[in-house]
Amino acid sequence: MSAAVTQAPAPVVQATRPTTLLAADRSSTSSVQSSETLFDTDAKLDHTSHKPWKHFGFHHHHHHDSRNSSKESVAVVEERSASTKRGATFWASFKYLNNLTPKQVDDFMASYVIYNLDWEDEPAMIKALGPNYKQKVGDSLRAYYGVMNHLCALGSVEKMYIPPLMDKHVSVLDNQLLYEESIARDLGLKPGDRVLDIGCGRGRVAAHMAKYSGAQITGINIDPNQLAQAREWNAQQGLSNTFVERDQNDLPLPFADASFDAFYQIQAFSLCKDLPAMFREIYRVLKPGARFSMLDWVSLPAYDPTNPEHDALMRRVKPLIGAVGTPTPAGLEKALTDAGFQVTRSDNASVGGLQAPLIDKVDVYFRAVRQMILGLVRLHVLPKHFKTLINRLCLDGQAFVKMDEMRLISTSYRIIAVKPKEEAASA
Repeated sequence: MSAAVTQAPAPVVQATRPTTLLAADRSSTSSVQSSETLFDTDAKLDHTSHKPWKHFGFHHHHHHDSRNSSKESVAVVEERSASTKRGATFWASFKYLNNLTPKQVDDFMASYVIYNLDWEDEPAMIKALGPNYKQKVGDSLRAYYGVMNHLCALGSVEKMYIPPLMDKHVSVLDNQLLYEESIARDLGLKPGDRVLDIGCGRGRVAAHMAKYSGAQITGINIDPNQLAQAREWNAQQGLSNTFVERDQNDLPLPFADASFDAFYQIQAFSLCKDLPAMFREIYRVLKPGARFSMLDWVSLPAYDPTNPEHDALMRRVKPLIGAVGTPTPAGLEKALTDAGFQVTRSDNASVGGLQAPLIDKVDVYFRAVRQMILGLVRLHVLPKHFKTLINRLCLDGQAFVKMDEMRLISTSYRIIAVKPKEEAASA
């Protein structure tokens, strides 16, 4: 696809102040309440002082100030997010997984070979996958996501990412919403803005972003299964977001110069073969003055690939988080600067720089689900491939927690940048 995607005008959305747009989604249960069912039995909110929120769908947000430890409760009645109904999503994904063919299961398991490789080591890529290794990686990713997005939807990581720890008092799903709202603020999104989202998944982030800000999102993803769900869900929400099937490694991007007012991505660049080329393309399709937001996985300065313990942990964690590349903050910043961007923020978005509390919540939940599934397989209630899938999903979650606590890696590293309004002559 080489032509730019044409979009319909953005829907009219009443603008609100982002700092107070924190009401729970009334289209189902509240986002915090629904995800507490899965993750937060050990970390309940303080319902003694916030009971009206619990019963009437209000959400409270803690404003932290080092000079003032008091808490301010904000209760508003506007819809906060475009969250799905958890029960319906769970059963839809459960039925899909139940009906997988043996080939789909085999292809999913075989896809993990790419996570033992690294874009930086091309000889190893060619040895394992052949000279057309980029195409083989794409094929593996389609097989991987064709199953993984449904496995993740069995819990509250339907969006397929563990968010930064924004507020330790609320659930994993609510931390996702809080982070996504911070993206909208960092980008300065307003109604009618055109925004590019690479690695859009099922389009749930795009839907939330559109409802929160009034912007119109164009999402790119390699997996037709997820894109079909994204189109259906966004249409049900009355949104005109657009979704394009595209391998992010197939450059140039299919858009004209200066097509977008902003760009964001969440944990997709670890699958990008050539980040400098990708950043140049994003720079090209953004308007002067447009802002850029990314959240991704990085290895941190404390990580030492010559340390046997570090290396062993990395080999366990990369397949778990689905990472081919191993970028560093410094490498990302340099690639952005070389492309012409001005980096305005580069930090770990998690409170205290640790994502581990949320990683552990997800790991504990899925390990509990694993025990239930294994029991049902033994009773012949579920097909045997459920055992294969859930064992693979639950492998090495605690290694992920350990690397985060050792501050060797993070999947919550944030960079904000801007395309200058007046481009340098060299750019």
